[in-house]
Amino acid sequence: MTSVSAPSPARGGPSLALPRQAVFYLFALPFAALTIVFGLWPIILSIDVSLTKSATALRAEPTYVWFDNYRKILSDPIFLESLWRTLVYTAFAVAANVTFALGYALVISSKAITWGRTLFKIAMFLPVVTPDLAGYVVWRWLYDQSFGAVTAFLALLGLPAFGGIASVDTAMIAVLVAELWHHTGFYAVIFLANLALCDRALVDAAKMDGAKGRQILWYVILPQLRPALLINTVYAIIEFLKTFTVIVIMTKGGPNGTTNFVSYYAYQLFDQGRYGEATAMATVLFAIVAVVALVAYRIGDQREPA
Repeated sequence: MTSVSAPSPARGGPSLALPRQAVFYLFALPFAALTIVFGLWPIILSIDVSLTKSATALRAEPTYVWFDNYRKILSDPIFLESLWRTLVYTAFAVAANVTFALGYALVISSKAITWGRTLFKIAMFLPVVTPDLAGYVVWRWLYDQSFGAVTAFLALLGLPAFGGIASVDTAMIAVLVAELWHHTGFYAVIFLANLALCDRALVDAAKMDGAKGRQILWYVILPQLRPALLINTVYAIIEFLKTFTVIVIMTKGGPNGTTNFVSYYAYQLFDQGRYGEATAMATVLFAIVAVVALVAYRIGDQREPA
């Protein structure tokens, strides 16, 4: 029995086939160009401005003071307080968002939900696609001490009033709750997608071996969710280190600087024409974000021991 081979291209004819690597770069080139023009180039310009004297920063030939702006901000107690406040808030916000999103995704994907699963998914993701301005304005109204729904509801239950964004003791919690509502759905969607890929045979085998629910979660499900946990944690860290919009709309850094994070403080200095110091703060924040992303990349690149 003779085998029939596929006809080979005519000899001497022009070959239009591109190497696989060339095809990859061809498709990646437009996105790389956009990243350079709208991502890397503004960062380079910002770092350049941070090395100049503020009064000349926007001139064609600025006066360079090099690291003088960095010395100023590192000796500024308000900046140091805002940096520490940003780091603390980021730690709590990341833990709250990732934990709540994981719990929500586990409940939605479990057999406990017998109806309305799609409705719960829509309700979870709807805040994510809500414009920041609209969402945070509503939360500001909810927290209002005169006519806010939160105050009215607590009064109806006979509970003490919640200070919301007007109190030093509760302002950061109020902002955290608003951001929890706005961002959690995004992380939950990533968890749901990864839960759909989990090997159910491992769960069934663990049940047959007598494993309890907590043991199955800790030793079977969570190890399979490691990539999702890493992605969500890194993205959340980057997101909350740059917290800005919610502060502008809800608190303006108050009360008494309780929610004055680095991004908002840099914005205030920029608005005052102190461009060198403002961009120096932005550069410090960018350096922290870059270090976090690099560390996360190294952790994610590690392979499980054989």
